[in-house]
Amino acid sequence: MPEEPYFKEALSNFTFDVASGGAIRHLTDLGYTVKQISRELAFPTPIDRIQKVVWEHLLNRGILLLEEPGNGEGLEKFSYVRDYGPYGKASFRRVPLKGGAHQGGGPICWQEKFFCGDGPGDLAAYLSEKCKAGENAYMSCDFGLRRKREPARWERALQVLEEGQRDYLAGVFGERRLVYHRLDQRMQKILVCLYGHGEYRGACYFEKTREKLTLTEKGSGNPSG
Repeated sequence: MPEEPYFKEALSNFTFDVASGGAIRHLTDLGYTVKQISRELAFPTPIDRIQKVVWEHLLNRGILLLEEPGNGEGLEKFSYVRDYGPYGKASFRRVPLKGGAHQGGGPICWQEKFFCGDGPGDLAAYLSEKCKAGENAYMSCDFGLRRKREPARWERALQVLEEGQRDYLAGVFGERRLVYHRLDQRMQKILVCLYGHGEYRGACYFEKTREKLTLTEKGSGNPSG
């Protein structure tokens, strides 16, 4: 029967989600890396399957964005409700939260600036101050592109990070594309470390102040406020 392979796949997806999917999402929310999640699961699970669940969960929660922040997508805030299809495959449905839209609505017209600090300490202080003010902030991440196109540069960047930071990047950024990660405390530390070693160029986005802060590799360019 032509439906049999599809049914088997659906049953496999359902069984996996019941056995491991929920645990993977829960551990992701607790800040575990893919490598740490693999060690915690009761059922042996391939790393690539864990990575897929983590990737989709971070996208569903808005921690990862596939498009530049402020382009009109993601300005409205959502919660996520799990649904099951006719063959038991789990999916998440976005439910808008009342009053959750970005103030003013529509795409953000960013005020573009260059970072003017003297080093990583200044950057760390700047990011901490901005995020304490309740900013919904993101940073651009070309790590997946770098990993595929410039493996030597990718490895060089990993070497300046702590083990947990290396594991996080390696577990999340496997897609060959530019993405945007919420600027939480872990990513702030990673960004500051990479910038301090001349291993980051990209931009930070601060929704509240509509500021796009460009960071060139440390010591290059001609930054101005």
